[in-house]
Amino acid sequence: MRFVSRTAVVFFLALAPSLAVAGDAPRAVVELFTSQGCSSCPPADRLMAELSRREDLVALTYPVDYWDYLGWRDTLASGANSQRQRDYAENRGDRAVYTPQIVVNGQDHVVGSDRAALRAALERAAPLPAKVRLKRVGDLVEIHVEGRLPEGTRMASVSLVAVAPPVEVAIGRGENRGRSITYVNVVRELHAVGMWEGGAATFRLPLREMRRTGATGCAAIVQEERAGRPGRVLGVGRL
Repeated sequence: MRFVSRTAVVFFLALAPSLAVAGDAPRAVVELFTSQGCSSCPPADRLMAELSRREDLVALTYPVDYWDYLGWRDTLASGANSQRQRDYAENRGDRAVYTPQIVVNGQDHVVGSDRAALRAALERAAPLPAKVRLKRVGDLVEIHVEGRLPEGTRMASVSLVAVAPPVEVAIGRGENRGRSITYVNVVRELHAVGMWEGGAATFRLPLREMRRTGATGCAAIVQEERAGRPGRVLGVGRL
């Protein structure tokens, strides 16, 4: 595992099949922060391929750019992805920014090779109070949100995440030189759609916003914000 701080831990999670329940609506968002320049990341990237097949999870990959100086410029990374990871750490107050890192429902982050850690994070995750449904209506993506805000929360942000199809990258330099790694559900862009104040609400975004990024799928995330930074996930849906 590569940390921005001084600690180094090797990251790999193997999930038992019993964790998956076919046919369930998404009950959690699993966000992986990874880098093509991180030698500890390929096991986590392979794990994401497994998680992406689970119907009870929305698994998203966020390639970060802060290891580009090590000799290989990540071809999928963006500064926005790196900032999202830092924002999560700021909200948690732990400054834990490293690769590969999985964040569950905008709160817990998983470290190490102990699969029980991920199981525990998913078990700790409270049921999502917002139901999120997506559908295509002509040239629009329509997001319908319904439910109740948690006590003390006045409103939550609604974002549309543009997701690219799986892509295999041949890495020519750096710590993963000579390896070909497949990345799934790569986030190409995250669009702020609006704010949800509880109850039933519908949000719309033109499909062209997604198409111009090369994305072929999308997810919608409803989550709390603190000082403009993303926090606890309240609901998620996918198209």
